This record gives sequence, C-alpha cells and structure tokens, in this order.
Amino acid sequence: MQFFIAVTLLLSAVWLLLAIWYQYGVRSVLTWLAGIMIVGVLTALLKSQYWPKGAKQSDSPFLTTKANTSSKTITKRLTAVYAAIWLVGLGWFFSIEPKQEREWMPEVSQRLSYERDTSNPDLITFTNVRNFDWQTEEDATEHWDTRTIDMSKLSGVDVINSYWMGPLIAHTLVSFRFEDDRPLSFSFEIRKEKGESFSALAGFFRRYELSLIAAEERDIIYTRSNARGEQVYLFPISNLQQHEIQSLFESYLTAADGLNAKPAWYNTLVSNCTNIIFYMARIVSGDRLPWDYRIWVSGWLPNYLYAVGMLDAAPEKENLPWSMETWYERTHINPKVKGFDNQVNLASGNNSHENGREFSEQIRQDIPTPPLADSQHSAEAKAKSTAQASD
Repeated sequence: MQFFIAVTLLLSAVWLLLAIWYQYGVRSVLTWLAGIMIVGVLTALLKSQYWPKGAKQSDSPFLTTKANTSSKTITKRLTAVYAAIWLVGLGWFFSIEPKQEREWMPEVSQRLSYERDTSNPDLITFTNVRNFDWQTEEDATEHWDTRTIDMSKLSGVDVINSYWMGPLIAHTLVSFRFEDDRPLSFSFEIRKEKGESFSALAGFFRRYELSLIAAEERDIIYTRSNARGEQVYLFPISNLQQHEIQSLFESYLTAADGLNAKPAWYNTLVSNCTNIIFYMARIVSGDRLPWDYRIWVSGWLPNYLYAVGMLDAAPEKENLPWSMETWYERTHINPKVKGFDNQVNLASGNNSHENGREFSEQIRQDIPTPPLADSQHSAEAKAKSTAQASD
C-alpha cells in the first residue's frame, strides 16, 4: 500500500509538471517556480513519510514517542499542502479553454461551414473546402473552394490510413464517394498554430485545438502520400446501406456545427482522428462495430475492419478470400500515384476538378468498389459471413 501511494504521488506530480510545461514552455519563469514548489513539497512529504528522522533506539520511550508524533504531524501538514497544490493545478488545467482565434497554419486557418438547399435538403453547399496545390511538405498554393454535393448520390465510403510513425500509429481520414462526382474527404486534425509541431504526449495536455477539414483528395491525400512520403492505404468499406452512409455524412455536418459553435480540444487518447470517427460510426451501425482495443491503436484500424466483416473477404468474386496482407498490398496507393503532378495548368485545360478526379481514380486502381447493401438483414448477414471467412 505504501508503494502504491508513493507511485500515485509521483505520477500525479509528473502529470501536473507536464501540464504546466506544455502550457507555458520550458523557458517560462512560472514553469520553473511551479516545478520547484511541486518537487520540493513532494520530496519533503516522501522523506517525512518513508525516511523520518526518528529518535535513536538508545533514546527513552518518551523521546521516541514524541519524535514519532512530530513526524506524523509534519507528514499530515505536507500532505495537506501537496493536495491543495495539486487540486489547484487540476482546477487550473480544466479551466483552460480552447480558442477559435489564433495565428493558425494556412492549412487549418479556415473553418468548414455549410448550407442546405431550402427546396432540396439533400443538396449541401460547403464553404472552405480545402483544395491546396502542394509542391513540398510545407509549401502549397492555397485554395479554399465552395462545393455543392447531393447526399442522395452517396455511393460508398472509404477509410484511408496514413502511416507516419511506424505500424502502430496512423492518421485516419474518411472519403465519401458519389455516383456522378469526385469524392470528398473529411479529416479530424489538430489545429496547429504557426511554428507549432505535433507531439503525441502534448496531445494529452490541452495543447491543440481540434479541427475538422473537408478537402479534395488531391490535396489531403496527396500531401501525405507524395509531399510527405507517408505510407497511405485506402480501404473501401463493405456491407453498408446508403442510409447508413448518409447518417455518417450527417455526423460530420453535426461535428462541423459543434466546432463552429464552440471549439474543442484534441486529445491523443479519447478524441483523436480515429476514435472520433468510430464514435460517430457506432451511432450509425451500433453493435455491428463492437468495442475493441484497435480503436485506440490507429495503425491497426484496417485489421479491425477486416475482423468485423467491413472489408469484403473476396472482393473480386473469385471465392478466394483476401488475406490482410493482400489487402495492404492492393490498397497501398503510394506506387499508384508516384510522380503524379497535382499542379493545375489552366492553359492545357487541366483544372483542379479534372486533376482531382484523375487522382481519385488512380488511388483506387485494382481496388474493387463494393456495392451498397439492399437491406439491413443482408448487410448484417454478409458482414457476419465475411468476418467468418476472414477468420
């Protein structure tokens, strides 16, 4: 029990010190003063609790009892002081509010908004759809477009995983396909300030606001696969009805409304690019998407989709189920768009829409497009049989 208490005290101090450090920076006087106070009080507390200066065994029983009583009094006072410091720090941490107005990086500088057509609510006009022309990882020509889509024409949804730090960590995007139009991608991202870089650890400490980006695939996927050199994979989701896809699309509209009304914090564990999507999808599909540890290990999200039957076991109808290795091989888009020129050349008739359509077609080469399910029963039955075949 004493060991458990000591570890708890140390971890609580580490948490508070990291919170202060990520909010004020290592060069801040406040960071150093708070650090000295927290470490000093905690050191004195642990010393009084576990290494008290008791009287020597040769001392009289009276002196020993008096020393022990004094030590207990000091320990109680130090415990009260440390608890007060930590509770004040906890209150300060949860009082930190996210902001809409900061000096943002260009790629997250605008907020997504939309309007419905009054005569046809399926027609959605988006403002601030990102459509940058990326030259390098950091250099791009900015374009924020207005785009109208028809929700009744939704024909499918794809999950894109972009691996930037080994096989366990990936950024997850969702692209919606339409019958007669190019796809539209959505991505939950940190809203970086100018000069700011991402840290997974800092993401636990209210360091980054959350941003929802709607973008053309030639922008938001190209910048990862080509400009940054991340390894990107596109997985078409099977066994969905159109109303489920429409409901998921509506979830993104609701998320945009929420972030416009009130900014929110990104959190590495509970509100990141992957599990926010899972929360929304589970509202739509319920128990068809059971809770699983792979929801919090973003790099394994495709394996999770494979296990629950959301990736068609035999997409080419050859009765030969694809293994997960085959899925990764066929859906790897980097080789398909190596050398792709996403620069718009109006003189040659290559506008951004045609360029975007070409990019979207190339990244889907050799990936069969799953049809929409006819009914809930057929969707659930097919997903169950697909999951069994995957096993």
